[in-house]
Amino acid sequence: MLTYFVVQSFERGKRGSLIADQPVEAQGLDQAIRMAERLSRVKAGVVAFSRRGSPATGDYEDAVIVAMYGNFSEGEQTLLAG
Repeated sequence: MLTYFVVQSFERGKRGSLIADQPVEAQGLDQAIRMAERLSRVKAGVVAFSRRGSPATGDYEDAVIVAMYGNFSEGEQTLLAG
């Protein structure tokens, strides 16, 4: 199984809704956290997460949030946490 690390940043739309930017894959946990922290200075919110899975079989575990920065409402946090 492989572990993927992804950083997802968000902008706020004109009506306040979250708009996802293009996700970026990180090389590891430390890089994902550093990237998320850096992006949080210019984005409305950022989530870094890991996900384990097998590309050969298509089986993937649920994502695990490793860092979350920004002003997310309680409902948005619940949605992002899955």
